[in-house]
Amino acid sequence: MPERLDALKRWLESELEFRDYTINPASSDASFRRYLRVVHNGENFIVMDAPPAREDSRPFVTVSRLLFDAGLNVPEVIDADLSQGFLLLSDLGSELYLDALDDDSRERLYADALAGLAVIQACPTGELPLYDRELLSREMELFREWLVGKHLGLSLTDAQNGMLDDAFALLIDNALAQPKVFVHRDYHSRNLMVTASNNPGILDFQDAMLGPVTYDLVSLLRDCYIKWPVEQVDDWALGYQQLALQSGILRKEHDDPALFLRWFDLMGAQRHLKAAGIFARLNHRDGKPGYLADIPRTLSYITDLAERQPELAPLCVFIDKEVLGRL
Repeated sequence: MPERLDALKRWLESELEFRDYTINPASSDASFRRYLRVVHNGENFIVMDAPPAREDSRPFVTVSRLLFDAGLNVPEVIDADLSQGFLLLSDLGSELYLDALDDDSRERLYADALAGLAVIQACPTGELPLYDRELLSREMELFREWLVGKHLGLSLTDAQNGMLDDAFALLIDNALAQPKVFVHRDYHSRNLMVTASNNPGILDFQDAMLGPVTYDLVSLLRDCYIKWPVEQVDDWALGYQQLALQSGILRKEHDDPALFLRWFDLMGAQRHLKAAGIFARLNHRDGKPGYLADIPRTLSYITDLAERQPELAPLCVFIDKEVLGRL
């Protein structure tokens, strides 16, 4: 978008008085936003370019302030022109969690990420919209519409649609039954940066809502982009449950590992149906096919639950036979 780049340069030069700077792509995004790294006077900055007709940058500014005030390592909004959709941000570096995670680093990096999550979940939520039944349902419908219908071209039978309806209802009821906390909504290895101090750096938080306590936890530990052994993930999840109990995020009546893992499992199924649908939509609507390769891993988290959560068995069979077998 040459016209956006020209407008951005005019903003930097006329409003911020940048001279002799360089500007290069920093990262892409699954939305219509893009990020550029600007070097000026030996200092690095990130510019977020969010076309106002496509993206509202005000939630980013609001949530950034909430998280920054809580002591979390998020980009500081140095300057902004919301009418044009330009934000000048501090630079958290370029080392993604996804690139740094391995068997040697995972305990340290996830310990930091889980500690950061506890701080997020304790943040004030008064300004956040509610993660309600309608949105939870609309997200899962992306799976039926974009992956099953558009991408695979399947025409579902009445029985198959009924099965999906029942599964969606179960997953929504599970989400709504959980304690409500500040939810980042995309807390995973592509939105966490490895930083030398106050690790991790936290990105892409603008869609935060008041919602289920296990949502961000399952986003992190059952990540669409990297997968760990089930036993390890359970250990991390239950360790976080204890941290949440100690910090007051959860109450004494929530000190039930089986209940917490059920919340975690079913919340993950909701998120992974949503994510698989989004990945298909990114390909067909937005011309971004790169996420298609992540769909099998994403849906495998659901099929892994066939024995552990028997109510999901019909959904698991459907995904295994009708979806994964056709990708």
